Amino acid sequence: MVDPFLNRRAFIGATAVAGAGLLLNSCKSDSAPKTAAIKTSSLNTINIALIGYGEEGKVLLESLLNIEGVRLVALCDIWDYHLNEGARYLQKIGNEVRTYENYEDLLAKEKDLHAVVIATPDFCHAPMTNACLKAGLHVYCEKMMSNTIDGARSMVKTMRETGKLLQVGHQRRSNPRYLFTMNRLLHEAQFCGRLTAAQAQWNRAVKEDSGWPKKYEMPASKLAKYGYKDMHQFRNWRWYKGLGGGPLSDLGAHQIDIFNWWLGTPKSVIASGGLDYYKNHDWYDNAIVIYEYQLAQGVARASYQVQTTTSAGGGYFETFMGDDGTIKMSEDPSLCAIYREARATEVSWDDLIQKGYVRAKATSAEDAAKVDVRETAQLAEYEIPVFFNKPPHQPHLENFFNSIRGMGKLNCPGDEAFSSEYTIHKANEAIAAQTRLAITAEEVRA
Repeated sequence: MVDPFLNRRAFIGATAVAGAGLLLNSCKSDSAPKTAAIKTSSLNTINIALIGYGEEGKVLLESLLNIEGVRLVALCDIWDYHLNEGARYLQKIGNEVRTYENYEDLLAKEKDLHAVVIATPDFCHAPMTNACLKAGLHVYCEKMMSNTIDGARSMVKTMRETGKLLQVGHQRRSNPRYLFTMNRLLHEAQFCGRLTAAQAQWNRAVKEDSGWPKKYEMPASKLAKYGYKDMHQFRNWRWYKGLGGGPLSDLGAHQIDIFNWWLGTPKSVIASGGLDYYKNHDWYDNAIVIYEYQLAQGVARASYQVQTTTSAGGGYFETFMGDDGTIKMSEDPSLCAIYREARATEVSWDDLIQKGYVRAKATSAEDAAKVDVRETAQLAEYEIPVFFNKPPHQPHLENFFNSIRGMGKLNCPGDEAFSSEYTIHKANEAIAAQTRLAITAEEVRA
């Protein structure tokens, strides 16, 4: 199939690259208003299908609603309850779609598609992505790539064989705040000095398993056809082996990906986790992981914690610590901050402020008080001066569509995502084996 979007320079000249730039102008909010319908453009409209209208599919749709030049023409979900809900919602906002129960029928009948967005359970990702790529479509697939290493590797193989684009949904890689901080502060200004450690967490409170309206329960035969034992497993697939990868896959994948994006491939992993609270799940409900990275200046260790039994700990974030400074990142802008060590004298902080790389944050006398003689001097706190008023997934989707049009390159193509996700699978293996596992550069290549 000839790709109608590549090498269309006239279109490139007529359209601005949305979401690709580093936004240094301030906006008041990180939440974008919903539009009345999916916007379309007279120039090279991209026809897409959304496969999966569950929790994540709905989140992605709200970002798709804001993107110019994209037209949703088909919706696919195996559960009539979700499928009909999505079709009614889209019809209400003026976007008629054709609906399908399974993706094979969608691929057989839809002849004007250019791309698909896949937001189904992890174990479906590899077969769906491979089929769509082979059908000549570009694919945006939510993380994890697959619930198995072999499945993820097959997606990279098909991407290379077909020459089609595969973007994996590690959306922080297109977040202007993350891009700016990595490129300007971490690399250019070397704000942290020598990186020695990293830490991240995602804790969430206890909650009941997802239920369903009894009158919309799928028959056992249909559930079995699509790989589920019963409705409880279908609605709570993230907790079951063979369907998802547990909390490290569901939550940790985003943040461990940041470790690997900013630090490279770890050389080892050790981990502990257990099914300590919930009794009706396959996967553990908490885990603590330690990766070891060999950096140019020495070893750095990165610890990751995921708890599904408490929301304590200050939210979800990633922290990179060095002998000169510390960077704290999150999709929640209120949690982002940078801290300068008192010893840091090599960089002109006034110069960084003048460049707009940092913004000083005032501290009170109370804040500056030391509580213990063994403490070092208090860190000077700065703000990251990058704001944007879009849903967190939107820049990553925009990057995908811009790449289809030949206006840039993917921020998280399948082969790069595989290298990062491999280390997440290895953490699950380390928990099961209760031992330290070595990781080599060769094995993370797909």
